[in-house]
Amino acid sequence: MFGRMPGSLDAPQRVRNRFTTKAQQFDDLYEDERPLVKLLRPGLFRRRQLAVDTVAGYEQPAVLDVGCGSGRIGEFVLEAGAGRYVGIDFSEPMIDMSEQRLERFGERATLITGDFLTAHFDERFDVLLALGLFDYLPNPEDFAARMFELCSPGGCVVGSFPAWSWMKGPVRKVRYEWIGDCPIFNYTREGLEKMFQAAGFSRVEIFAPGHSGFLLRVHR
Repeated sequence: MFGRMPGSLDAPQRVRNRFTTKAQQFDDLYEDERPLVKLLRPGLFRRRQLAVDTVAGYEQPAVLDVGCGSGRIGEFVLEAGAGRYVGIDFSEPMIDMSEQRLERFGERATLITGDFLTAHFDERFDVLLALGLFDYLPNPEDFAARMFELCSPGGCVVGSFPAWSWMKGPVRKVRYEWIGDCPIFNYTREGLEKMFQAAGFSRVEIFAPGHSGFLLRVHR
């Protein structure tokens, strides 16, 4: 569906297990910003830069970070001028790290431990971030529809999406699915366009910075 490769039916629980038990391991991926690391893992930094540039294009926007993890992206977008930042993640260890990292921003930052699809929000957002999120979703169309509901008119979603490649695809499958017991889903350009248009978004910008994934910005 929507250009994704299929995964296991018990994917949600397997993903929860991984991000609860391996929270520190994922956070460490962002710790090292030496030039060599940026060369070897350019996708992490490209998607962060797109988020920062998008937030900076609004006047003190309200930002919702879906699957906010340890708050690494939140720190950068708050520094870039977000007027309000809300991060949501189902992993309590991730939220604990976010609280420590974003404490200095005071009331501008709110963190929620919960399920994005069922959580209640009292506001709509100018920018929604979904970076490193859709990789693990067996039901991405539900997330896209929910994002449309929470996106203010004139707002946008910034997301990252893996694509299958013969260079990185097998490595990711072994690392995440076989060793880590965590499903990985891949996307196509056509599938992404169809999914977000079906959700109601009016314009889809897709960037393909490498052979193994897409960066996307969709507008309401």
